[in-house]
Amino acid sequence: MVTHRQEHTAHWTRYFADRGHGDVQPLAAGVEGAVYRLGDGIVGKVWSGRRPVGVELMRRVYADIAGHAALLPFATPEILGVEEHDGVLVTYERELGGVPLRADSAVVAPGRELAARETDALLTVLRGLAAVPGTEAMRRLVVQGDDRPLWEGHGRFPDALADLVRRAVRRHGGLLAARVPGLAGIVRETVESLGALPDGGPVGVVHGDLVPPNVHVDDTGAPTAVLDFGFFTTAGDPAFEAAVAAAVWDMYGPYADRHTATLTRLFAEEFRYSPATLVLYQRAYALATYDLFSSDGGDGHFRWCAGVLTRPR
Repeated sequence: MVTHRQEHTAHWTRYFADRGHGDVQPLAAGVEGAVYRLGDGIVGKVWSGRRPVGVELMRRVYADIAGHAALLPFATPEILGVEEHDGVLVTYERELGGVPLRADSAVVAPGRELAARETDALLTVLRGLAAVPGTEAMRRLVVQGDDRPLWEGHGRFPDALADLVRRAVRRHGGLLAARVPGLAGIVRETVESLGALPDGGPVGVVHGDLVPPNVHVDDTGAPTAVLDFGFFTTAGDPAFEAAVAAAVWDMYGPYADRHTATLTRLFAEEFRYSPATLVLYQRAYALATYDLFSSDGGDGHFRWCAGVLTRPR
């Protein structure tokens, strides 16, 4: 299974050691980059995609989230320093406590039934993030694969998301159409349904990539930290966060569809979200991200997105 993680390398271990960090240890790797423990409660993150020009905006977003720490029962990242090496962005951040809730489903497939400690932790994270208001800095972020701030020219999240879907489908829509019968109709229905969502809904911070490795927990299973903001981070509808979390929590395991359906029902009940809106947001996410890891349709994420779009509604 292709996971699209940036790998740890001896080059970056030497890089941090040459800067006076005596005990450099590979810590974690994900879509956004690779993280190294540097000691003294500090980590160094080597970013794989984000250009250095955007880091000050991300620092501001981190600060906006941290400014509401009293609302969060878990820690979030804080950028302490920034540098660039050969065009690659490197940030220094405070190390966050706890351990990953579990490995990604591409690495270790979860069993048939999701453990209660997982769903409880995810509910805690969703409640916490939904309490953090969306800010101007969050609206200025560019989500992975796009070329402009998500909210540019829009005053409502659903309209901004609909425009993103249109742009994304223009990139390699022919490739997706070969795997998704009736794609044009699905796109049209998705865009129209987003535009028909009611005005006046809440706008909070959206992490956009709540997978188990990005949720750290303590020995009791309680969340201690949420990390790796950036892949699809923005200001948006908390229902979108819940919808995407339900869809990506288990993407590649043998019971992935079962788990998505279970979590979608759970979030609809717990937060009183419309089940139809959650499914709509899941389709929009698939249309917006299908080509982020390859332009030939040969990766697991593309196949997963096609599966979401062909799922019976």
